[in-house]
Amino acid sequence: MSKPSIPQGTRDFSADVVRKRQYIFNTIRSVFELYGFQPLETPAMENLTTLMGKYGEEGDKLIFKVLNNGFERPEKHEQARVDFEKILAGKNTKDITERALRYDLTIPFARYVAMHHGQLTFPFKRYQIQPVWRADRPQRGRYREFYQCDADVVGSASLLNEVELTNIYVSAFEQLHIPVEIRINSRKILAALAEICGGSEKLVDITIAIDKLDKIGLSKVQEELAERGLSNTQIATITSYLQIDGDNATKLNAMEALLGNNTIGEQGLSEIKHVLSHQPSQQVVVDFTLARGLNYYTGIIFEIKAVGVQMGSIGGGGRYDDLTGLFGVPNLPGVGISFGIDRIYDVMEELNAFPATVVTGTRVLFFNLGTAESNYAFQIMQQVRQAGIAAELYHEQSKLDKQFKYAEKKQIPFVAIIGSNEVQQQQIQLKNVVSGEQQCINADTLIAHLQASK
Repeated sequence: MSKPSIPQGTRDFSADVVRKRQYIFNTIRSVFELYGFQPLETPAMENLTTLMGKYGEEGDKLIFKVLNNGFERPEKHEQARVDFEKILAGKNTKDITERALRYDLTIPFARYVAMHHGQLTFPFKRYQIQPVWRADRPQRGRYREFYQCDADVVGSASLLNEVELTNIYVSAFEQLHIPVEIRINSRKILAALAEICGGSEKLVDITIAIDKLDKIGLSKVQEELAERGLSNTQIATITSYLQIDGDNATKLNAMEALLGNNTIGEQGLSEIKHVLSHQPSQQVVVDFTLARGLNYYTGIIFEIKAVGVQMGSIGGGGRYDDLTGLFGVPNLPGVGISFGIDRIYDVMEELNAFPATVVTGTRVLFFNLGTAESNYAFQIMQQVRQAGIAAELYHEQSKLDKQFKYAEKKQIPFVAIIGSNEVQQQQIQLKNVVSGEQQCINADTLIAHLQASK
């Protein structure tokens, strides 16, 4: 029998890891709630037609398709062989697959809004914390199953939403003690670049290539642009665009000079200036190389980078004014951001940013020293639990050394030792497992001692 394993790009999480992840979830969730967002959950599977064609050619390749059931029926076998040939050729057939695991949380959110827009109050502000799946090549910080943590506003074109979402990023990462750069750009500026390079039909080719800049470098981006049919003059213009540098003001001035009087470019620059004027934090950085290859973005776009850590983006998002129109409900502008929980976890581990108390579960272990003693300990333990303090009673009478080792392995900070003398005198020997300090206390003061030690 082969050893048990899990699919590549997925992970098991131990208790300590789960507690750390919950700390991240709860921190971000509290910020979302503070800004008036409400929770939403959608199914792990969506209809394939909901997802395909929404993420660009690169994204569509990474969608995990789910095979239909029913292939155990012999009469379907021959047709299945034909249909599988279509699948292998890169085509889809509903006889083989009609559903897929969700690629992100934004498209399912847009589908939800389209289905329920008649019952929603707009602007509709929701947050969502759920796993997503991508058929990507696993590597550090990149998994096939991972959590996203999104906040979106739909039904409003106001730039106040971009300002608020920027503030959410600032607040959440400050609470998580992660130094970050909040990089912003505008798809309108990229659209203007496409116009001065020959027309709007060049936008997708340009953004797909630019989006790979961090991974493959400028020369490879230039090669890809050439392969996509752009001329040397157009590539030179794009190169000048990508080489704009300096502080925010310098970059904006240089971009104004490059784009000239292009109308859509002026709109994009104006929107970036508006966000910057409402966010004095030095963390917000204009980055014109930011493209975000997803086709649905139409305005301001965000990407978050952790400072001092070798890691890809740990968050991103942007405005997508036409997204619900894909599902037959036009004229509902939207904007949203996402936190990459798994990468945030890795960054916090590297920075040692988790509070020491995060991994603590049980606060006190009651030793089991006999039937009468454990019955008495059980009564006190229930009082401790009613006070909101996590407690356990060792499951059987055993040697003290074995019970101490259990407490140490589970990182339980206190043990309560109650022998026959302690039962008679209603006292407890309370020992701090970390420091080794032990004191005899009255049973009715145990809760106060534990609360004071937090």
